[in-house]
Amino acid sequence: MNTGSATPQASPPGGGAIADAPLVIVTGMSGAGRSTTANVLEDLGWLVVDNLPPQMLESLVALRSASAVQHPDAALRQLAVVVDVRSRGWFAHLEEAIDAATARGERPSVLFLDATDEALVRRFESVRRPHPLQGEGRLLDGIQKERSLLLDLRSGADVVIDSSGLNVHQLTAKLTSIFAGDRKAQLRIAVMSFGFKYGLPLDADVVFDMRFLPNPFWVPELKALNGRDTAVADYVLQQAGAQEFLDRATDLLGTMIDGYVREGRRYVTVAVGCTGGKHRSVATAEALSARLGTDQVDTFTVHRDLGRE
Repeated sequence: MNTGSATPQASPPGGGAIADAPLVIVTGMSGAGRSTTANVLEDLGWLVVDNLPPQMLESLVALRSASAVQHPDAALRQLAVVVDVRSRGWFAHLEEAIDAATARGERPSVLFLDATDEALVRRFESVRRPHPLQGEGRLLDGIQKERSLLLDLRSGADVVIDSSGLNVHQLTAKLTSIFAGDRKAQLRIAVMSFGFKYGLPLDADVVFDMRFLPNPFWVPELKALNGRDTAVADYVLQQAGAQEFLDRATDLLGTMIDGYVREGRRYVTVAVGCTGGKHRSVATAEALSARLGTDQVDTFTVHRDLGRE
């Protein structure tokens, strides 16, 4: 398996997007969004098999191949399996199953869902369920044990999504863009606004800091509004340096986009931050996203911390 950063690291076989891969393995940390991912894929028409023992992966692929021969008009081209530590000792065979599939020329694409320990603890506590690996220990013990077990798998994943700052609707939008957007686009860019006081996005490839611009928070008539409101957007983007920043950021990212495409990258996250993720970063992210979209690049905007204050 390939190694790389905590974001999309390798293209599926044939150089296509992960949405075009014949088989996708959904895995990652418990509580990070695997169930949401399965639901999104099912809504998009994928056949999703949940909690599959890794040893059955070869049989599942063989079953699909046999079905394609018998019923070519109804051939199953979009298949996803959710494999995780719920399968207990069987989970240890996942990388072996991926390597075996790769040797047969059928390498699955791997989507890894991740989140910070803090976010995972909060989610488990909200549903009052134990972690699968918690045993007689603390919830955090189970999380840390799982993270250690998944370290190599995460480093070799084709796409890693950090869901720490995303609610279920934002995660759904992000997944939908990855799996159901314009297939002509060679690269998908998520432009994410965020607040520095809530922490850096873990899956950011590029980070811009908009705190060099005056803060609309201190303007009484703008304080309650956000960067998607025209009054705030106009205020932010008319400040000295704002348009120059957009021009230079667009040029810089244009150069990077060309390189990403050449290197086979299919998904990139550009994070735009300000203090609270409400005014400057939101307005700038919207404007930057609009500039980056081309036939070659599909962009969408996520406002991680909007409404959080």
